[in-house]
Amino acid sequence: MPVSVQMPQLGESVTEGTVTRWLKKEGERVEADEPLLEVSTDKVDTEIPSPSAGVLTKIVVAEDETVEVGAELAVIDENGQAGATASAPEAAPAAEPAPQPAPQPAPQPEPEPEPAPAPP
Repeated sequence: MPVSVQMPQLGESVTEGTVTRWLKKEGERVEADEPLLEVSTDKVDTEIPSPSAGVLTKIVVAEDETVEVGAELAVIDENGQAGATASAPEAAPAAEPAPQPAPQPAPQPEPEPEPAPAPP
């Protein structure tokens, strides 16, 4: 089940933060409360922990982007397997190779004519 990682409220007057560094990459397994990314605000620099265990399937906000409190930062799939990413199915149609023509059967050698029987 997908779990949204959201920008937390980091102080009473803090309304936004900047993602300074992702500590995990898409497709990597994360544990609950494991540091996932670093965020910088006008008041504090801190690590944001993973809200649940699973696989980081999608990073929504890139490094050096500023987002408001409550904005979605990433998606974690609690049932996912490491190495699988959510963006893989989206990229598949663009990465499909051009259709290949139907394979032609290999040419068969001509059967050799049988020798004529010897005259009596």
